[in-house]
Amino acid sequence: MSILVDGNTRLVVQGVTGREGQFHTLRNRAYGTAVVAGVTPGKAGQDVDGIPVFNTVRDAVEATGANTSMIFVPPRFAPDAIYESLDAGIALTITITEGIPAHDMMRIYTHLQRGGQQLLGPNCPGAISPGKATVGIMPTDVFTPGRVGVVSRSGTLTYQISKEIGDMGIGQSTVVGIGGDPIVGSSFIDILGQFEADPDTDLVVIVGEIGGDEEEKAGAFIAANMTTPVVGYIAGFQAPPGKQMGHAGAIITGSSGTAEGKKEALEAMGVQVGITPTEVAEIVRDRLR
Repeated sequence: MSILVDGNTRLVVQGVTGREGQFHTLRNRAYGTAVVAGVTPGKAGQDVDGIPVFNTVRDAVEATGANTSMIFVPPRFAPDAIYESLDAGIALTITITEGIPAHDMMRIYTHLQRGGQQLLGPNCPGAISPGKATVGIMPTDVFTPGRVGVVSRSGTLTYQISKEIGDMGIGQSTVVGIGGDPIVGSSFIDILGQFEADPDTDLVVIVGEIGGDEEEKAGAFIAANMTTPVVGYIAGFQAPPGKQMGHAGAIITGSSGTAEGKKEALEAMGVQVGITPTEVAEIVRDRLR
């Protein structure tokens, strides 16, 4: 098994005719993902290398049975694209777009609480179940099929840690980027719960960073709800307070959100935390022996 994306994924791409949308759509298809449709308003009847284009997500769903959406729409229009995907009944929406205002994401998050649908992002790299399917912008060659789940706020660190684990002969069941913005559709807890329910995931790596308290919340969830072992990594040990580091959510405010504080909180809940990606890979190897 795997979570979120697999051989049953039927992908529609919103913004498929744009340069970035087209490039990554064809990369996803080349990996083996069933890309069944694209959406660009006003361009119905066209195609992108044989992928039919529709005016609306609802039209695409009715014609192709799409169940997953990937969004490459400029920030100004991305909130409406997310609503359109949800209203069309798409089960999983993956928003690559960054720069969506936080107040728009607050409304979308409230909309999601109606239940039954899931959003990754915004400002995320997507998800990949190695050997099965990928939806997003991840460099697929660094992942190998296996039984370690990875959930991360960071993109590049996800790739590095997965590659270092893979170099030790340890593959991944699914790798999930939840996004680095202050408000995203899925939390660490949402994904950890899905990994806990996956019989083919033997261990989970959680990749956090400075800012907010999502890692601390995840630690409490792990202690109370998970039997699957979890290994952690926190980026930003050298980050100065009050300075944004990379993602919009990666900023230390007041006395909270530091890498050291997150490491201590996770370790207090039984999550061993590596200081470097290489150390994380070594911990994973040792835990699986």
